Amino acid sequence: MTQIQAIHSRAEEAGKNKRYRENFDIATSRAVANLSTLAEYLLPFVKQEGRVIAMKGPAIKEELEQSQKAIKVLGGKIKTIDTFCLPKSDIERNIVIIQKEQQTPAKYPRKPGTPAKEPIK
Repeated sequence: MTQIQAIHSRAEEAGKNKRYRENFDIATSRAVANLSTLAEYLLPFVKQEGRVIAMKGPAIKEELEQSQKAIKVLGGKIKTIDTFCLPKSDIERNIVIIQKEQQTPAKYPRKPGTPAKEPIK
């Protein structure tokens, strides 16, 4: 694979950078933040029709409900949720796939620290 790029930066800063903003097909994460905050971190990187892929734990129902507004405001829509157990265990995980349908408003992501302290509600 030659079309993979790793970026070392705060998401809130790189998400404002024209070099990275709405420039990727996929943005992914594992064990980073609640889904509202995570959407603000990742959706600014994804181009329209791209996807955010987030690995989440077993207690996903409430988190999905609390993130609906943020995902919509940021231009996304939950496309699928796949539930599975980790191999050789009964530990449940969920993969949440968010489809980017519209551009993310320019004011997002907000300044460093704000998405985690004050998620979009």
